Formats: sequence, C-alpha cells, structure tokens
Amino acid sequence: MFTNILVSVLFCATAVVGSERFLDRFENWVNKFHIKILNEGHYLAIYNKWLSNDKYIEEINNKNLTFTLGHNQFSGMDSAEFREYIGFINFNQQYENFEESESIESSEQYNNLRGLTLADVPSSINWVTKGAVTGVKDQGQCGSCWSFSTTGALEGAYYNKYGNLLSFSEQQLVDCDNFKNGGRDLGCNGGQMDNAFKWINKNGGLCSESSYPYVSGETTETGTCTKTCSVISASQVKSYVDVDPSSDEQMMLAVAQQPVSVAIEADQRSFQLYKSGVFTDDCGTKLDHGVLVVGYGTMDGEDYYLIKNSWGTTWGDNGYIYIGRGSKYNNGDGQCGVLLEPSYPVL
Repeated sequence: MFTNILVSVLFCATAVVGSERFLDRFENWVNKFHIKILNEGHYLAIYNKWLSNDKYIEEINNKNLTFTLGHNQFSGMDSAEFREYIGFINFNQQYENFEESESIESSEQYNNLRGLTLADVPSSINWVTKGAVTGVKDQGQCGSCWSFSTTGALEGAYYNKYGNLLSFSEQQLVDCDNFKNGGRDLGCNGGQMDNAFKWINKNGGLCSESSYPYVSGETTETGTCTKTCSVISASQVKSYVDVDPSSDEQMMLAVAQQPVSVAIEADQRSFQLYKSGVFTDDCGTKLDHGVLVVGYGTMDGEDYYLIKNSWGTTWGDNGYIYIGRGSKYNNGDGQCGVLLEPSYPVL
C-alpha cells in the first residue's frame, strides 16, 4: 500500500511520530477494517489520529479501570470526525415544540394495569440469551440510530407476544417516517423513538428487514419511501410506555418486561473506543444517540445495564456495551443519561 511512502515521510520529518512496530500494527488495522486511503497525505493524517488513539487506549487500560478500550473502525478518527460520521443528534432540543399525542405516560401506570410490583424485578436479565434480540446491525454513516433503537424494541415486544423473533426494517422508518408521510422524524438527520412508535401505529405495522433492507449506511442519505413491501400487521404498535425518568427501579422493572429504547450521550472519546467491561468513565447527559437496553446485572461488583448499539459487531463488546447502573451517575439521571428518556412499545 502506502507503507514505504509513509515510512519515508515519517523519517524525513522533523519529529518521527512512530516506529516500524507502530506502522505494522497500523497496517494490520487498515487491512482489518478495510480503511479507504485516498492518497499519501490522507494516509499520514489517519496514521497520526490512529497513533493518538493508540496512546490513549494504552493510557486508559494501564489504569486498571472497570472497562477497557480497544481499536475499532473509528480508531482513525478524532472526536470531531467521529461525531460527524455517526451523525449525532440532540434529543433534548429536536422536538421540544412538538405537541405530544396520546400514549400511556409512565411505566407506573402500565405496571398497575398488569399487576406488577418492584418485588417482581429479578437481580439480572439478558434478553439476548433469551432469544428476543436480533443480531447487531450497523447504521453506517447515517444519523439513523433512532430507527435501530425503535426496531430493536419492536422486535423484543414482538418476540414476547408471539414467541417469534423477526427483524424489522430500519430503512422503512428512515425513508417513510417523515412529515410527508404523516410522521415526525428526519431520516439520516435524526429522529426519536416515541415518534417512530406513533408512525408504526399509523402505518398499521412495519415491514420486515428482508423485504425493505437497510442501505442508507452506504448511501449516507435518506431514501425515497417505497410502499411495495408487505406490512406485518401483527407488529402494529398499539401504544407505548414512557418509563418514569431518573429511576433505576422503574427502568429495571421495564427491562424485566422487554427491551427498552433509550437515548444516551455517546460522543466522548472513551465511548468511541470502548471494548469491554462496565463503562464508568465520565459521561454526561447531552442525549445524542438512540440505543436499546437489553438487560441488566452485575459484573465484578459493578452494576450495569447491557446496551445493544448500532455500530456493527467490530465496535465494543461484539456490538454491545455494559454501562454503569446506579443513582451515583449524573445525579440520578443514569450513566450517559440512560434514565432520562426510556420507552418501549406495546403490541
């Protein structure tokens, strides 16, 4: 590739930014993640960012914290590039002027309907091992995280009701859940899970992933709404539950019933390079990313929520992240703000 050219550039520079040992590891990373290199200058720029992240990974891992970092497809990006690539959105402001439609307002109300109490909450649960969660997907370079969180919650609800795991179409939500088609979301420019639940209700359900496959991750654009796929009527959302915010107990009770859609802040460097363990690093509440809580438990003495992300299996722990659970995070709003906007659909 550009290795020989890069070596010459590096050793002719005033300051050598790496050795052959680093270059070999960098080349392996480029090949493993199929990084596109445009020219020598681009190669050098990516190398310098990768090297900076490599040093950061080593620095954090040497602290023996509750989590570890590692290289992934984002290792050649700085924080600004990472935010731009993922297309983070501001959940706190995007729809603040919209009037809410009718829905079941809190998990407390819904729990009363079903006769559930906090005594029913198990000490741990994992919906992945129970078979209620589809494989990790990849949103690519499109701000469509909200659609993946929505389909994940819908898939879990569908499994719980019918005993059958189906993969639903994110692309249908990206293309069709917009103002033109009676929705409120913005495709690759962002959206919210509650709005998507409402649209699925109006649409009479959602199509399967296989009949309306995801392509916006590669095109990086919202597509044109196609209405030729067959809507699965049994997937129609009848209502949705907004879980009481800033309450670990209510969140655990909700997750004990089914996977739950949440918004978190995910733009920090340590989150970008997360690899394993319980993520307890400083993490705020500027919600910018939609994900799915698929379980909770305790690992090596650290309470956690298990979260399914939409950045593919090469990020994190095979596409998942364990984040800290407890009132000590963000004054009770949860690690990365996970307790601020949890919700799930009812079929």
